[in-house]
This record gives sequence, structure tokens and C-alpha cells, in this order.
Amino acid sequence: MSENQSGDSGQFLTFVLCEEVFALDISKVCEVLDCADVTKVPQAPDYMRGVINLRGSVVPVVDMHCKFNLDPSDHTVNTCIIIIEVELDGESTLVGAVADSVREVVDLTPDQVVAAPRIGTKLNTEFIRGMGKHHDGFVIILDIDRVFKGEEAENGGS
Repeated sequence: MSENQSGDSGQFLTFVLCEEVFALDISKVCEVLDCADVTKVPQAPDYMRGVINLRGSVVPVVDMHCKFNLDPSDHTVNTCIIIIEVELDGESTLVGAVADSVREVVDLTPDQVVAAPRIGTKLNTEFIRGMGKHHDGFVIILDIDRVFKGEEAENGGS
């Protein structure tokens, strides 16, 4: 993999989990909702909070803290659900991702994106497209399709 293999530049939505800043391609984001009531689903995996009704559609909601093995965080007024369009088994699917807060949409140029480190992060780096240099720190740029594909494969993807 080259550092900017898929043109890792453009606009990204930044959000916070456990005081770490993450980013995902803005083209994958449908909307951001206030944290809504989630209907629990029996025997769902730990990372699955349940489902919500989004204008008549059933949308699964994932706790990103559990998904990334991060410490749980308290729900605050800033806690939100990011509705993301992901590719699963060749189909476009909506998924809600619970985040501590949403920050901003940022523009990153190719010279601001570097390859993900192999060590020193709490995440499996196969889900990381790169590290974006922003202000005086980094944002972790996620490959959101791979985040969810990995879990589907791990659970047998029925």
C-alpha cells in the first residue's frame, strides 16, 4: 500500500471517541442525529446497540466504543448518531454509529495524509486509511466500509 493509495484527500467529517479524533469520508455520511431511543435486539453482538426508525427504515446502531475496544463513555448532550452509508456484501446499507461528539468537516490535501502507523494505536490498522495532519495533531481517517466488513466476516456474515 502506498501512503496515499486511494487519493486520501478531500472532505472528512471529524468526530470524537474517548478524546481521540476520528474522521470519515464526508461522502459516506448521510446525516447526524441527536442520540435517539434505540430499540434493543435480542442476542445482538456486544457492539450492536440496537436499531432506530429512520423515516420508516430500520437502521442498526453500533456503539463505536465497543467496536474499537475503547473504554465506554458517558452519554452527554453532545452524544450523537452518525448515519453512514456502507458497502456490505456489495450492497449499500445505512448504519448508525454512536459518537461522543461531532467536530467539523475538514479539508485534507494529499500532503496532509500519511500512512497509518503499525503500532501505537488502540485500533487494528487495517481499518485506518491514514492519519490526517490537522491543526497541531492528527485525526485517524477510517475506512468505514472495512470497519464494518471486518465484523461481518468475523461473525460469519449470515
